[in-house]
Amino acid sequence: MKRLLLILTLIVQFSCSENTTSSDRVFFAGEIVNPTSDYVVLYKNETVVDSAKLDDNNRFSFTLSTIDEGLHHFDHAPQYQYVFLEKGDSLLIRLNASPAYFDESLVFSGDNEEVNNFMIEMFLTYEDEEHLVYSFFPLPPEKFSQKIDSLRNQKLEELELLLNNEEISGNAYAIAKASVDYNSYIYKEKYPFYHKKKTGEDTIHELDSNFYDYRSSLNLNDKDLSYFRPYYDFVKHHFGNLSYMACSQDCGMEDFTSAKSQLHLNKHKMGMIDSLVKEENLRDNLLRNVAMDYLLKVHMANDECDKFIQDFERLSSNTAHIQEIKHLYKGIQGLQPNSELPHLTLEDTEGNVTTLKEISKHHKHTVFYFWTADQKRHFRNVIKHVAKLKKLYPKHKFVGINLRTGKANWLATLEDGNFDLDEHYWGGDFKMVQNTLIVDHLNKCIITQDTLILDAFGHLYASF
Repeated sequence: MKRLLLILTLIVQFSCSENTTSSDRVFFAGEIVNPTSDYVVLYKNETVVDSAKLDDNNRFSFTLSTIDEGLHHFDHAPQYQYVFLEKGDSLLIRLNASPAYFDESLVFSGDNEEVNNFMIEMFLTYEDEEHLVYSFFPLPPEKFSQKIDSLRNQKLEELELLLNNEEISGNAYAIAKASVDYNSYIYKEKYPFYHKKKTGEDTIHELDSNFYDYRSSLNLNDKDLSYFRPYYDFVKHHFGNLSYMACSQDCGMEDFTSAKSQLHLNKHKMGMIDSLVKEENLRDNLLRNVAMDYLLKVHMANDECDKFIQDFERLSSNTAHIQEIKHLYKGIQGLQPNSELPHLTLEDTEGNVTTLKEISKHHKHTVFYFWTADQKRHFRNVIKHVAKLKKLYPKHKFVGINLRTGKANWLATLEDGNFDLDEHYWGGDFKMVQNTLIVDHLNKCIITQDTLILDAFGHLYASF
Protein backbone atom coordinates (compact mmCIF):
# COMPACT_ATOMS: atom_id res chain seq x y z
CA MET A 1 0.00 0.00 0.00
CA LYS A 2 2.85 2.38 0.86
CA ARG A 3 4.51 1.75 -2.52
CA LEU A 4 1.21 2.27 -4.34
CA LEU A 5 0.68 5.62 -2.58
CA LEU A 6 4.15 6.75 -3.60
CA ILE A 7 3.42 5.87 -7.23
CA LEU A 8 0.11 7.75 -7.09
CA THR A 9 1.93 10.76 -5.66
CA LEU A 10 4.37 10.63 -8.54
CA ILE A 11 1.53 10.44 -11.06
CA VAL A 12 -0.09 13.58 -9.63
CA GLN A 13 3.19 15.49 -9.45
CA PHE A 14 4.34 14.62 -12.95
CA SER A 15 0.94 14.96 -14.58
CA CYS A 16 0.57 18.47 -13.16
CA SER A 17 3.82 19.54 -14.82
CA GLU A 18 3.37 17.65 -18.09
CA ASN A 19 0.88 18.82 -20.67
CA THR A 20 1.51 17.12 -24.02
CA THR A 21 -0.39 17.82 -27.19
CA SER A 22 1.30 15.51 -29.69
CA SER A 23 -0.22 12.04 -30.02
CA ASP A 24 3.27 10.64 -30.73
CA ARG A 25 4.99 12.29 -27.77
CA VAL A 26 6.32 9.98 -25.06
CA PHE A 27 6.71 10.92 -21.42
CA PHE A 28 8.86 8.59 -19.31
CA ALA A 29 9.69 9.63 -15.76
CA GLY A 30 10.18 8.36 -12.24
CA GLU A 31 11.86 8.43 -8.88
CA ILE A 32 14.97 6.51 -7.79
CA VAL A 33 15.51 5.82 -4.12
CA ASN A 34 19.14 5.38 -3.04
CA PRO A 35 20.53 6.37 -6.45
CA THR A 36 23.91 4.98 -7.53
CA SER A 37 24.43 7.51 -10.32
CA ASP A 38 23.36 11.05 -11.18
CA TYR A 39 21.77 10.01 -14.46
CA VAL A 40 19.24 7.74 -16.11
CA VAL A 41 20.06 6.89 -19.73
CA LEU A 42 17.43 5.57 -22.13
CA TYR A 43 18.54 3.25 -24.93
CA LYS A 44 17.00 1.67 -28.00
CA ASN A 45 19.22 -1.35 -28.61
CA GLU A 46 22.77 0.05 -28.38
CA THR A 47 21.80 3.61 -29.30
CA VAL A 48 21.34 6.30 -26.66
CA VAL A 49 17.90 7.88 -27.06
CA ASP A 50 18.34 10.48 -24.33
CA SER A 51 19.72 11.00 -20.83
CA ALA A 52 18.21 12.74 -17.82
CA LYS A 53 19.87 14.00 -14.65
CA LEU A 54 18.22 13.33 -11.31
CA ASP A 55 16.89 16.43 -9.60
CA ASP A 56 17.19 17.26 -5.89
CA ASN A 57 14.35 14.84 -5.15
CA ASN A 58 16.01 11.99 -7.11
CA ARG A 59 13.46 12.27 -9.90
CA PHE A 60 14.01 12.26 -13.63
CA SER A 61 11.88 12.72 -16.74
CA PHE A 62 12.12 12.29 -20.50
CA THR A 63 9.83 14.04 -22.95
CA LEU A 64 10.43 12.62 -26.41
CA SER A 65 8.78 14.04 -29.52
CA THR A 66 8.58 10.54 -30.96
CA ILE A 67 10.22 7.14 -30.56
CA ASP A 68 11.01 3.95 -32.40
CA GLU A 69 8.30 1.85 -30.76
CA GLY A 70 9.13 -1.34 -28.91
CA LEU A 71 11.63 -2.63 -26.40
CA HIS A 72 14.03 -0.13 -24.82
CA HIS A 73 16.20 -0.28 -21.73
CA PHE A 74 17.14 2.33 -19.18
CA ASP A 75 20.48 2.42 -17.37
CA HIS A 76 21.07 3.73 -13.90
CA ALA A 77 24.73 2.75 -13.57
CA PRO A 78 25.75 0.11 -12.89
CA GLN A 79 22.35 -1.57 -13.42
CA TYR A 80 19.70 -1.60 -16.12
CA GLN A 81 16.24 -2.94 -16.89
CA TYR A 82 13.88 -3.13 -19.87
CA VAL A 83 10.96 -0.86 -20.66
CA PHE A 84 8.42 -1.26 -23.47
CA LEU A 85 7.33 2.05 -25.02
CA GLU A 86 4.87 3.00 -27.74
CA LYS A 87 4.02 6.37 -29.26
CA GLY A 88 1.86 8.51 -26.99
CA ASP A 89 2.83 6.62 -23.82
CA SER A 90 3.06 8.33 -20.46
CA LEU A 91 4.84 5.95 -18.10
CA LEU A 92 6.22 6.31 -14.59
CA ILE A 93 8.58 4.12 -12.58
CA ARG A 94 9.78 3.95 -9.03
CA LEU A 95 12.67 1.84 -7.79
CA ASN A 96 15.26 1.44 -5.07
CA ALA A 97 18.69 1.41 -6.74
CA SER A 98 20.41 -0.51 -3.93
CA PRO A 99 21.80 -3.68 -5.59
CA ALA A 100 19.66 -5.98 -3.46
CA TYR A 101 16.42 -4.18 -4.37
CA PHE A 102 16.82 -2.75 -7.88
CA ASP A 103 14.69 -5.27 -9.77
CA GLU A 104 12.45 -6.30 -6.87
CA SER A 105 11.39 -2.72 -6.14
CA LEU A 106 10.74 -1.64 -9.75
CA VAL A 107 7.10 -0.69 -10.39
CA PHE A 108 5.60 0.79 -13.57
CA SER A 109 2.48 2.96 -13.70
CA GLY A 110 0.69 4.50 -16.66
CA ASP A 111 0.44 3.48 -20.32
CA ASN A 112 1.69 -0.06 -20.96
CA GLU A 113 2.16 -0.58 -17.23
CA GLU A 114 0.62 -4.05 -17.61
CA VAL A 115 3.18 -5.43 -20.06
CA ASN A 116 6.12 -3.75 -18.27
CA ASN A 117 5.09 -5.04 -14.85
CA PHE A 118 4.51 -8.48 -16.38
CA MET A 119 8.04 -8.54 -17.85
CA ILE A 120 9.68 -7.58 -14.56
CA GLU A 121 7.54 -10.19 -12.80
CA MET A 122 8.75 -12.84 -15.27
CA PHE A 123 12.36 -11.71 -14.79
CA LEU A 124 12.07 -12.18 -11.03
CA THR A 125 10.14 -15.44 -11.33
CA TYR A 126 12.77 -17.04 -13.55
CA GLU A 127 15.49 -15.89 -11.17
CA ASP A 128 13.63 -17.45 -8.23
CA GLU A 129 12.95 -20.79 -9.93
CA GLU A 130 16.43 -21.27 -11.39
CA HIS A 131 17.57 -23.47 -8.50
CA LEU A 132 14.42 -25.58 -8.88
CA VAL A 133 14.99 -26.07 -12.60
CA TYR A 134 18.58 -27.13 -12.02
CA SER A 135 17.29 -29.89 -9.76
CA PHE A 136 15.32 -31.21 -12.76
CA PHE A 137 18.36 -31.77 -15.01
CA PRO A 138 19.07 -35.35 -13.77
CA LEU A 139 15.53 -36.37 -14.83
CA PRO A 140 14.91 -38.38 -18.03
CA PRO A 141 14.05 -36.18 -21.07
CA GLU A 142 10.29 -36.82 -21.00
CA LYS A 143 9.93 -35.95 -17.30
CA PHE A 144 12.20 -32.92 -17.66
CA SER A 145 10.05 -31.62 -20.53
CA GLN A 146 6.89 -32.12 -18.50
CA LYS A 147 8.32 -30.07 -15.63
CA ILE A 148 9.53 -27.22 -17.86
CA ASP A 149 6.32 -27.18 -19.93
CA SER A 150 4.23 -27.06 -16.77
CA LEU A 151 6.15 -24.04 -15.45
CA ARG A 152 5.87 -22.32 -18.82
CA ASN A 153 2.12 -22.98 -19.08
CA GLN A 154 1.54 -21.41 -15.67
CA LYS A 155 3.16 -18.20 -16.91
CA LEU A 156 1.26 -18.28 -20.20
CA GLU A 157 -1.99 -18.55 -18.23
CA GLU A 158 -1.02 -15.37 -16.37
CA LEU A 159 -0.34 -13.68 -19.69
CA GLU A 160 -3.71 -14.75 -21.12
CA LEU A 161 -5.42 -13.44 -18.01
CA LEU A 162 -3.68 -10.11 -18.54
CA LEU A 163 -4.72 -10.09 -22.21
CA ASN A 164 -8.34 -10.77 -21.30
CA ASN A 165 -8.48 -8.03 -18.67
CA GLU A 166 -6.36 -5.32 -20.25
CA GLU A 167 -6.12 -3.77 -23.69
CA ILE A 168 -2.57 -4.16 -24.99
CA SER A 169 -1.18 -4.01 -28.51
CA GLY A 170 -0.04 -6.99 -30.55
CA ASN A 171 3.58 -5.87 -30.19
CA ALA A 172 3.22 -5.58 -26.42
CA TYR A 173 1.76 -9.08 -26.25
CA ALA A 174 4.59 -10.45 -28.43
CA ILE A 175 7.32 -9.06 -26.18
CA ALA A 176 5.55 -10.30 -23.06
CA LYS A 177 5.18 -13.80 -24.54
CA ALA A 178 8.83 -13.76 -25.61
CA SER A 179 9.81 -13.12 -21.98
CA VAL A 180 8.08 -16.41 -21.12
CA ASP A 181 9.01 -18.55 -24.12
CA TYR A 182 12.71 -17.95 -24.48
CA ASN A 183 13.47 -18.16 -20.78
CA SER A 184 11.81 -21.60 -20.88
CA TYR A 185 13.30 -22.79 -24.17
CA ILE A 186 16.82 -22.09 -22.98
CA TYR A 187 16.48 -24.80 -20.33
CA LYS A 188 15.82 -27.36 -23.05
CA GLU A 189 18.85 -26.22 -25.04
CA LYS A 190 20.95 -26.67 -21.90
CA TYR A 191 19.43 -30.01 -20.93
CA PRO A 192 21.63 -32.49 -22.88
CA PHE A 193 24.83 -31.03 -21.41
CA TYR A 194 23.63 -30.43 -17.86
CA HIS A 195 21.99 -33.85 -17.76
CA LYS A 196 25.27 -35.50 -18.78
CA LYS A 197 27.16 -33.51 -16.16
CA LYS A 198 24.64 -34.15 -13.38
CA THR A 199 24.27 -37.88 -14.03
CA GLY A 200 27.87 -38.66 -15.00
CA GLU A 201 26.75 -40.39 -18.18
CA ASP A 202 29.50 -40.97 -20.75
CA THR A 203 27.53 -39.69 -23.74
CA ILE A 204 24.76 -37.25 -24.51
CA HIS A 205 21.43 -38.82 -23.58
CA GLU A 206 19.15 -39.77 -26.48
CA LEU A 207 16.22 -37.36 -26.64
CA ASP A 208 12.58 -37.90 -27.50
CA SER A 209 11.58 -36.97 -31.05
CA ASN A 210 9.39 -34.11 -29.80
CA PHE A 211 11.86 -32.71 -27.24
CA TYR A 212 12.68 -29.71 -29.44
CA ASP A 213 9.21 -29.22 -30.95
CA TYR A 214 9.40 -25.48 -30.29
CA ARG A 215 12.26 -25.17 -32.79
CA SER A 216 9.86 -25.50 -35.71
CA SER A 217 8.40 -22.07 -34.92
CA LEU A 218 11.64 -20.26 -34.07
CA ASN A 219 12.52 -16.96 -35.68
CA LEU A 220 16.30 -16.60 -35.64
CA ASN A 221 16.08 -13.17 -37.25
CA ASP A 222 13.73 -11.29 -34.94
CA LYS A 223 14.88 -7.68 -35.16
CA ASP A 224 12.55 -6.60 -32.35
CA LEU A 225 14.18 -9.08 -29.94
CA SER A 226 17.81 -8.84 -31.02
CA TYR A 227 18.79 -6.96 -27.85
CA PHE A 228 16.39 -8.72 -25.49
CA ARG A 229 18.48 -10.78 -23.08
CA PRO A 230 16.22 -13.89 -22.88
CA TYR A 231 16.06 -14.13 -26.69
CA TYR A 232 19.76 -13.42 -27.21
CA ASP A 233 20.83 -15.92 -24.53
CA PHE A 234 18.55 -18.53 -26.02
CA VAL A 235 19.96 -18.05 -29.53
CA LYS A 236 23.51 -18.32 -28.15
CA HIS A 237 22.75 -21.65 -26.47
CA HIS A 238 20.79 -22.82 -29.49
CA PHE A 239 23.78 -22.39 -31.81
CA GLY A 240 26.08 -23.88 -29.22
CA ASN A 241 23.83 -26.93 -29.07
CA LEU A 242 23.50 -27.23 -32.86
CA SER A 243 27.22 -26.89 -33.52
CA TYR A 244 28.13 -29.39 -30.79
CA MET A 245 25.71 -31.99 -32.13
CA ALA A 246 26.79 -31.40 -35.72
CA CYS A 247 30.47 -31.77 -34.85
CA SER A 248 29.73 -34.92 -32.83
CA GLN A 249 27.65 -36.58 -35.52
CA ASP A 250 29.06 -35.27 -38.80
CA CYS A 251 32.69 -34.56 -37.92
CA GLY A 252 33.24 -37.55 -35.64
CA MET A 253 34.42 -35.43 -32.73
CA GLU A 254 34.27 -36.91 -29.25
CA ASP A 255 36.65 -34.79 -27.16
CA PHE A 256 35.78 -31.09 -26.98
CA THR A 257 38.33 -30.12 -24.33
CA SER A 258 41.47 -29.67 -26.46
CA ALA A 259 42.44 -26.38 -28.10
CA LYS A 260 42.18 -28.05 -31.52
CA SER A 261 38.62 -29.25 -30.90
CA GLN A 262 37.60 -25.83 -29.54
CA LEU A 263 38.93 -24.20 -32.69
CA HIS A 264 36.99 -26.63 -34.88
CA LEU A 265 33.78 -26.22 -32.86
CA ASN A 266 33.86 -22.43 -32.83
CA LYS A 267 34.70 -22.13 -36.52
CA HIS A 268 31.72 -24.40 -37.18
CA LYS A 269 29.55 -22.24 -34.93
CA MET A 270 30.58 -19.03 -36.69
CA GLY A 271 29.79 -20.58 -40.08
CA MET A 272 26.37 -21.70 -38.86
CA ILE A 273 25.53 -18.23 -37.53
CA ASP A 274 26.69 -16.65 -40.77
CA SER A 275 24.48 -19.02 -42.73
CA LEU A 276 21.28 -18.80 -40.67
CA VAL A 277 21.19 -15.32 -39.12
CA LYS A 278 20.60 -12.43 -41.53
CA GLU A 279 19.55 -9.77 -39.01
CA GLU A 280 22.79 -7.80 -38.95
CA ASN A 281 22.96 -6.64 -35.33
CA LEU A 282 22.03 -10.04 -33.93
CA ARG A 283 24.44 -11.77 -36.29
CA ASP A 284 27.33 -9.48 -35.40
CA ASN A 285 26.67 -9.79 -31.66
CA LEU A 286 26.58 -13.58 -31.91
CA LEU A 287 29.82 -13.67 -33.91
CA ARG A 288 31.47 -11.41 -31.34
CA ASN A 289 30.32 -13.70 -28.55
CA VAL A 290 31.79 -16.76 -30.28
CA ALA A 291 35.14 -15.06 -30.87
CA MET A 292 35.28 -13.69 -27.32
CA ASP A 293 34.34 -17.02 -25.77
CA TYR A 294 36.90 -18.93 -27.85
CA LEU A 295 39.80 -16.57 -27.12
CA LEU A 296 39.08 -16.47 -23.38
CA LYS A 297 38.68 -20.24 -23.23
CA VAL A 298 41.88 -21.26 -25.03
CA HIS A 299 43.91 -18.02 -24.45
CA MET A 300 46.52 -19.18 -26.94
CA ALA A 301 48.42 -17.37 -29.69
CA ASN A 302 49.43 -19.37 -32.77
CA ASP A 303 48.83 -19.63 -36.52
CA GLU A 304 45.47 -21.34 -36.04
CA CYS A 305 44.28 -18.56 -33.76
CA ASP A 306 45.49 -16.02 -36.32
CA LYS A 307 43.35 -17.72 -38.96
CA PHE A 308 40.37 -17.79 -36.61
CA ILE A 309 40.67 -14.02 -36.10
CA GLN A 310 40.87 -13.55 -39.87
CA ASP A 311 37.69 -15.62 -40.32
CA PHE A 312 35.93 -13.49 -37.71
CA GLU A 313 37.02 -10.27 -39.45
CA ARG A 314 35.72 -11.60 -42.75
CA LEU A 315 32.30 -12.51 -41.35
CA SER A 316 31.65 -9.57 -39.01
CA SER A 317 30.35 -6.27 -40.36
CA ASN A 318 30.83 -4.44 -37.05
CA THR A 319 34.06 -2.42 -37.06
CA ALA A 320 33.97 -1.83 -33.30
CA HIS A 321 33.64 -5.57 -32.63
CA ILE A 322 36.55 -6.33 -34.96
CA GLN A 323 38.79 -3.84 -33.17
CA GLU A 324 37.68 -5.18 -29.78
CA ILE A 325 38.52 -8.78 -30.69
CA LYS A 326 41.85 -7.80 -32.25
CA HIS A 327 42.70 -5.84 -29.10
CA LEU A 328 41.78 -8.82 -26.91
CA TYR A 329 43.91 -11.16 -29.03
CA LYS A 330 46.84 -8.74 -28.85
CA GLY A 331 46.51 -8.74 -25.06
CA ILE A 332 46.47 -12.55 -24.98
CA GLN A 333 49.54 -12.67 -27.22
CA GLY A 334 51.37 -10.50 -24.69
CA LEU A 335 50.50 -12.82 -21.81
CA GLN A 336 51.94 -16.06 -23.17
CA PRO A 337 54.30 -18.17 -20.99
CA ASN A 338 57.87 -16.85 -20.64
CA SER A 339 56.79 -13.35 -21.67
CA GLU A 340 57.78 -10.35 -19.57
CA LEU A 341 55.02 -9.01 -17.35
CA PRO A 342 53.21 -6.20 -19.17
CA HIS A 343 53.66 -2.62 -18.01
CA LEU A 344 50.82 -1.84 -15.62
CA THR A 345 50.85 0.71 -12.82
CA LEU A 346 49.21 0.07 -9.45
CA GLU A 347 49.12 2.03 -6.22
CA ASP A 348 50.25 0.80 -2.81
CA THR A 349 48.64 1.69 0.51
CA GLU A 350 50.99 4.67 0.94
CA GLY A 351 49.88 6.17 -2.37
CA ASN A 352 53.09 5.24 -4.20
CA VAL A 353 52.78 4.21 -7.85
CA THR A 354 54.54 0.99 -8.82
CA THR A 355 54.44 -1.69 -11.53
CA LEU A 356 53.88 -5.43 -11.72
CA LYS A 357 57.58 -5.95 -12.46
CA GLU A 358 58.64 -3.91 -9.44
CA ILE A 359 56.31 -5.88 -7.20
CA SER A 360 57.51 -9.28 -8.44
CA LYS A 361 61.23 -8.72 -9.06
CA HIS A 362 62.29 -9.43 -5.46
CA HIS A 363 60.52 -12.79 -5.30
CA LYS A 364 61.19 -16.06 -7.08
CA HIS A 365 57.47 -16.74 -7.44
CA THR A 366 54.70 -14.16 -7.28
CA VAL A 367 50.98 -14.87 -7.61
CA PHE A 368 48.66 -11.98 -8.43
CA TYR A 369 44.99 -12.45 -7.53
CA PHE A 370 41.96 -10.11 -7.71
CA TRP A 371 39.11 -8.95 -5.51
CA THR A 372 36.51 -6.20 -5.17
CA ALA A 373 34.87 -4.84 -2.03
CA ASP A 374 31.44 -5.04 -3.69
CA GLN A 375 31.48 -8.86 -3.69
CA LYS A 376 31.96 -9.46 0.00
CA ARG A 377 31.37 -13.21 -0.07
CA HIS A 378 33.93 -13.69 -2.83
CA PHE A 379 36.39 -11.47 -0.95
CA ARG A 380 36.03 -13.47 2.28
CA ASN A 381 36.47 -16.77 0.43
CA VAL A 382 39.50 -15.57 -1.50
CA ILE A 383 41.26 -14.18 1.58
CA LYS A 384 40.63 -17.43 3.45
CA HIS A 385 41.92 -19.50 0.52
CA VAL A 386 45.02 -17.33 0.06
CA ALA A 387 45.84 -17.78 3.76
CA LYS A 388 45.86 -21.57 3.18
CA LEU A 389 47.99 -21.23 0.04
CA LYS A 390 50.57 -19.15 1.91
CA LYS A 391 51.11 -22.04 4.31
CA LEU A 392 51.30 -24.61 1.50
CA TYR A 393 53.57 -22.46 -0.68
CA PRO A 394 55.74 -20.41 1.72
CA LYS A 395 58.19 -19.41 -1.04
CA HIS A 396 55.43 -17.77 -3.09
CA LYS A 397 54.36 -14.16 -2.57
CA PHE A 398 50.60 -13.71 -2.95
CA VAL A 399 49.63 -10.21 -4.05
CA GLY A 400 46.02 -8.95 -4.03
CA ILE A 401 44.95 -6.45 -6.69
CA ASN A 402 41.76 -4.60 -5.83
CA LEU A 403 39.33 -3.68 -8.61
CA ARG A 404 36.22 -1.49 -8.90
CA THR A 405 36.47 -0.13 -5.36
CA GLY A 406 36.99 3.46 -4.26
CA LYS A 407 40.41 4.07 -2.76
CA ALA A 408 39.05 5.07 0.67
CA ASN A 409 36.82 1.98 0.77
CA TRP A 410 39.76 -0.23 -0.27
CA LEU A 411 42.00 1.13 2.49
CA ALA A 412 39.24 0.86 5.10
CA THR A 413 38.59 -2.76 4.13
CA LEU A 414 42.27 -3.64 4.53
CA GLU A 415 42.55 -1.87 7.87
CA ASP A 416 39.37 -3.47 9.23
CA GLY A 417 40.69 -6.92 8.27
CA ASN A 418 44.16 -6.30 9.71
CA PHE A 419 45.80 -7.46 6.47
CA ASP A 420 49.47 -7.27 5.51
CA LEU A 421 49.45 -3.95 3.63
CA ASP A 422 52.61 -4.85 1.71
CA GLU A 423 50.69 -7.57 -0.12
CA HIS A 424 47.87 -5.40 -1.47
CA TYR A 425 47.64 -2.93 -4.34
CA TRP A 426 44.90 -0.79 -5.82
CA GLY A 427 43.99 -0.96 -9.50
CA GLY A 428 42.23 2.38 -9.75
CA ASP A 429 41.78 2.24 -13.52
CA PHE A 430 39.65 -0.88 -13.79
CA LYS A 431 39.44 -0.87 -17.59
CA MET A 432 43.22 -0.58 -17.88
CA VAL A 433 43.78 -3.51 -15.50
CA GLN A 434 41.04 -5.58 -17.15
CA ASN A 435 42.33 -5.02 -20.69
CA THR A 436 46.02 -5.39 -19.86
CA LEU A 437 45.70 -8.55 -17.76
CA ILE A 438 42.54 -9.95 -19.45
CA VAL A 439 40.61 -10.18 -16.18
CA ASP A 440 37.47 -12.04 -17.25
CA HIS A 441 36.63 -13.53 -13.83
CA LEU A 442 37.61 -12.76 -10.23
CA ASN A 443 39.10 -16.21 -9.51
CA LYS A 444 41.76 -15.61 -12.15
CA CYS A 445 45.37 -15.47 -10.98
CA ILE A 446 48.68 -14.73 -12.67
CA ILE A 447 51.66 -16.86 -11.69
CA THR A 448 55.13 -15.45 -12.33
CA GLN A 449 58.77 -16.37 -11.85
CA ASP A 450 61.46 -13.69 -11.83
CA THR A 451 59.10 -11.19 -13.56
CA LEU A 452 58.41 -13.73 -16.32
CA ILE A 453 54.92 -15.14 -16.84
CA LEU A 454 54.45 -18.81 -16.02
CA ASP A 455 50.66 -18.80 -16.33
CA ALA A 456 48.69 -15.61 -16.97
CA PHE A 457 45.39 -17.48 -17.05
CA GLY A 458 45.60 -19.43 -13.84
CA HIS A 459 42.73 -20.16 -11.48
CA LEU A 460 43.28 -19.38 -7.81
CA TYR A 461 41.53 -22.59 -6.79
CA ALA A 462 42.34 -24.98 -9.64
CA SER A 463 45.97 -24.02 -10.35
CA PHE A 464 47.20 -25.04 -6.91
